[in-house]
Amino acid sequence: MNPADTPRKTEYVIHTDVKYGPQELVDIGQIADGCTEQWWNQSLVRVNDCVVRLGVFLGEFHWHQHDREDEFFYVLEGLLHLDFRDRTVELRPRQGMLVSRGVVHRTRAQQRTVVLMTEAATVVPTGD
Repeated sequence: MNPADTPRKTEYVIHTDVKYGPQELVDIGQIADGCTEQWWNQSLVRVNDCVVRLGVFLGEFHWHQHDREDEFFYVLEGLLHLDFRDRTVELRPRQGMLVSRGVVHRTRAQQRTVVLMTEAATVVPTGD
């Protein structure tokens, strides 16, 4: 195999600190437009016992599951593939899907994709 044909491992840049508090403006478009990372997410706000995260994805995440927490994905820009062991679902802008706790999954984006995620504040973004 030619080294140029070898898939490049995606580096994940994940910020779990909550960036904004109550009554603070969250300019999601500006944050996403300023992101230069290939695979990045930032916790934006805490809502009760959950966090809302902004993700900018290009490439694929590893297979994983969350044993105790559900996870909701909502696409703002691009096209997100949610891979499950038995199928793949494509999410387009203004579409979302809940991934139930315990379900093995991975996310992929073949083009730059901007996603909002809502999940329990206790979730480990890379899986259990």
